[in-house]
Amino acid sequence: MKKIVITLLVLILAGAGVLFALNGKDRYDASRYSASLSSGLEKGSNISFTLPDQFDKAHTLDDTVTKLIFVSSKSTGHMVKSYLKEKPADFLKKHHTLFVADISPMPVVIRNTFALPDLKKQHYSVLLIYDKTFAKAFKQGSEADKINIVQLKQKEVQSVHQVATVAELDEALK
Repeated sequence: MKKIVITLLVLILAGAGVLFALNGKDRYDASRYSASLSSGLEKGSNISFTLPDQFDKAHTLDDTVTKLIFVSSKSTGHMVKSYLKEKPADFLKKHHTLFVADISPMPVVIRNTFALPDLKKQHYSVLLIYDKTFAKAFKQGSEADKINIVQLKQKEVQSVHQVATVAELDEALK
């Protein structure tokens, strides 16, 4: 029995080592992306960014975008994900909205092994904040445990609403 337990432990450790070796390398290229907010997610702040989505495709904020959905926690991200799952593929585009998620605190191996593969199954783009400096700017004026809906006009923040339920999210995006 002791040999079986030791063998299982060795296999688990070897498997974890292989997993870490394969998915522990950060593939994010910071030189390709940027983000600036003149005063965080607060009224009057000017926002500019180029961020990657889950497929590493760059998205640049332009004047056609009127809303941002910003999340910085796993629970709020899952709430938005379940909401958008029920919407048509062009829902965000039709509503001139971008979905931005802060994944900067997530360990690289977890991000590469679980989060990114799950995000790649979605029918919409999720812009990702990998960089803690970018995340800090976005978190100024936001609430981590809520979904932050940012109303924009020509890249200037008009208002920020924090919502905590799917019903409130639906109302905010109408």
